Amino acid sequence: MREIVLDTETTGLDPGDGHRIIEIACLELDNHLPTGKFFHVLVQPERDIPEEATRVHGLTAEKLKDAPRFGDVVEEFLAFVADSPLIIHNAEFDLRFLNAEFGRLSLPTFLPARGIDTIALAKRRFPGARYSLDELCRRFNIDLTARTKHGARIDAELLAQVYLELIGGRQARLQLAPGDLRGAEITVRIAKPRPTPLAERLSAEEREAHARFVTGELDGDVIWS
Repeated sequence: MREIVLDTETTGLDPGDGHRIIEIACLELDNHLPTGKFFHVLVQPERDIPEEATRVHGLTAEKLKDAPRFGDVVEEFLAFVADSPLIIHNAEFDLRFLNAEFGRLSLPTFLPARGIDTIALAKRRFPGARYSLDELCRRFNIDLTARTKHGARIDAELLAQVYLELIGGRQARLQLAPGDLRGAEITVRIAKPRPTPLAERLSAEEREAHARFVTGELDGDVIWS
C-alpha cells in the first residue's frame, strides 16, 4: 500500500491573502514504512516573504530568487504523488495552498478526502492532548535535534515516524519483508525428543468411552458425522 507523507512551507497562513508555497517535500511509504524515495523542492513564490514567516522556516526571497516556480515543478510533483493518499499534519492547511496553486494553473484540485490528517488521528487517540508535531514527537520519543526550524523535508521525515506510531506503533515494524532478513542473525532452536516418553494419561476405559462418543454411539447422531 503506497502512501505519501507531505509537508509544505509557505509565505503566510492564507492563500486567499496572496500567500504562496515556497517549499514542498514528499516522502514515499510502502505498507506504512519509508522506502527512501522522496520529492523535495524549493519554490520561487513570485512575491515577498514576510519576516515573521522567515523566522519560522528560515527561507528568504534572496535564498529563493533562483528557485523554480510552482508551474515548473508541478508536473514532477503530480507524477510523484500519483493517486496515493496524502499523510499531512493539518491537512486542510496544505491542501488549501496546493489547490490555490493548482487553480492558478487551471489544474484539477485535490479533494479533501485525499488527505489523511495526523492531527485528527492524534485527537482520536489522545483526546485533550496537544497535537503539534513537536509534542507528538516528544510523546513517541522521536529525536527532534535536527529540527532547529520548520522545514518541509525534516518535518515530512518526522511526520512519517509519528504516523507509524499513531496507526499502531512499532508493532508494524515486525512485519518484515523477505529482503529485510538479509544480513540478519537468525537463531533456530530444534526441540530434542524426550529421553523417556511421558506416561499414558488415559485409562483404557476413558479411551473407549471417547471413541464411542466420537462415533455417536453414546448420544445418537452427532453433527460431525
